[in-house]
Amino acid sequence: MSKEQLPYKHIVVAGNIGAGKTSLCRLLGEEFGWTVNYESTDDNPYLEDFYNDMGRWSFNLQVYFLNSRYRQVLKIKAGNEVVIQDRSLYEDAHIFAANLHEMDLMSVRDFKNYFDLFLLMESQITPPDLMIYLKSSVPTLVKHIQKRGRSYESNMSLHYLQSLNERYENWIAEYSAGKLLTLSADQLDYVGNEEDRKKVIAQVKAALDG
Repeated sequence: MSKEQLPYKHIVVAGNIGAGKTSLCRLLGEEFGWTVNYESTDDNPYLEDFYNDMGRWSFNLQVYFLNSRYRQVLKIKAGNEVVIQDRSLYEDAHIFAANLHEMDLMSVRDFKNYFDLFLLMESQITPPDLMIYLKSSVPTLVKHIQKRGRSYESNMSLHYLQSLNERYENWIAEYSAGKLLTLSADQLDYVGNEEDRKKVIAQVKAALDG
C-alpha cells in the first residue's frame, strides 16, 4: 500500500523530558518507513539560556517551540507522506507553558499572549491520527536524562519534572481528539530489547488499524 493510500499520515509521540520520545520516533520511522520530525534541540537558540534562567527565557523558548511545531504540522498536512512528530503543539501549551505560568516563571501577560497565539494556531490544524503517549516515572526520566548527558539539563529539578508529569497525566486522562496509545517507558526497553521492540511495533500497528 502506498503512502497516498494510507488512511493516516500524522503520528505524534508525546511525553515528558527524557521519556524516550526521540528513540521511539527513530525506531518507528525506520520500521514503517515514516519521515521523522524531531524536536529542535541542538539548533534551539533559547534552550541553554532557559535552563540557566527559566523566568527570563520561558516566553521566548515556548514561542520558539510553538512556531517550530506549527510549521511542522502545516507541512505534514500539505504533504503526501506519513510523518511521525516528536512532541505535539498541544503539549507546548497545555503542559510546558501552563506549568511555567503556574510556577511563576511566565507572567500572566506573557502566558495570555502565548495562549491566544496557540488557540489561533490550533483552530487552523487538525489533531494527529494517532497520539502515542510515553508514560514515565520521574526516576526513569532522570536515568534517561543523565544517560544522554546534555549539559543544559544538569540543573533541572525533580520538582520541575514531577510537575510536568502531573500535567501530562491530567491532559492524557482528558484527551479525546483522536486515537491514543499509552506505552510504559518504565517497563519497555524498545532500544535494547528485541522482544520489547516487537511488542511496541505490534501495539502501534494495532492502534493504527483499530
